[in-house]
Amino acid sequence: MTVIGTRLLAVGHHQPARVVPNSELETMVDTNDEWIQRRVGIAERRWAGPDETVVSMGVEAARMAVTKSRLNADDIDLVIVATCTAQDRSPNTASQISLALGISGHAAIDVNVACSGFPHAVALAQQAIAVGSATNALVIGTEKLTDFTDFTDRSTCVLTADGAGAFVLSAIDSTADEQSEVSPVLWGSIPEMGSAVRISPDEHDNKFTQDGKAVFRWTTFELPEIARTVVERAGIEPSELAAIVLHQANLRIITPLAAKIGAEQAVVATDVTESGNTSAASIPLALSKLLSTSPLPPGAPILLFAFGGGLSYAGQVVGAPLHQ
Repeated sequence: MTVIGTRLLAVGHHQPARVVPNSELETMVDTNDEWIQRRVGIAERRWAGPDETVVSMGVEAARMAVTKSRLNADDIDLVIVATCTAQDRSPNTASQISLALGISGHAAIDVNVACSGFPHAVALAQQAIAVGSATNALVIGTEKLTDFTDFTDRSTCVLTADGAGAFVLSAIDSTADEQSEVSPVLWGSIPEMGSAVRISPDEHDNKFTQDGKAVFRWTTFELPEIARTVVERAGIEPSELAAIVLHQANLRIITPLAAKIGAEQAVVATDVTESGNTSAASIPLALSKLLSTSPLPPGAPILLFAFGGGLSYAGQVVGAPLHQ
């Protein structure tokens, strides 16, 4: 029996042109560059202008990924968008991006799992490919968090940023010599911690708020063991990982993980330092930028893992893209 596996063909990203250094935030709230970098590791971030939207940024990231994949719009038969900052309830973001790209006659789905949305979306695409419901999937993470930022709250306004990233995933016939390059997802949630990260119309005028200490404690104690389990499900050892791309929330969470799981040889994406927290966009954005400067051998194993609102988490191992 032929098993349908999944390969990552290409990645892409897009960021707004406006760079906002910590020094600019010093003029807005009671903060300073030393405090921000010490607490979260962010030196600068990108903020979208009034004419830049979740859709327009997603279109640009997706266009880059599709172009690099060497596929045409007509080849894409599934579009999944991960976002928690959609500008419309309907039509959804996936259908609007599809229209702009000339992709038609396919399934178009939005997924809102906040910061962990992208690996959830990758998992849904991989599962659709595995059962033959799709052949080539476009998966996009796109966020305009500044639309939901309280610029009077120094604990959160220093974090948020805007941007988009995208994957093109494609079916492959897995044989004894060629296995799926996207591993089964490990995902879950802790609903009792749901209020730790939220955007609620009933609180703070629909602005992003979080209990940063609670999330940091959870990642400190729980993340390493979950990450090891993700790698185990992929059938490899942590020492075989070529790269680690976590949700870009806090440098103090990102940098220790490799050593904690025994993957010191892995390249660790630290895009949070120059891009800030872009929620569901952060993983594909960080990976695309990493590969643009440090390409990896196609198929080299990369750990993806994200956590955030819900409190939800998800992760899988993917092979480095065929086309970089």
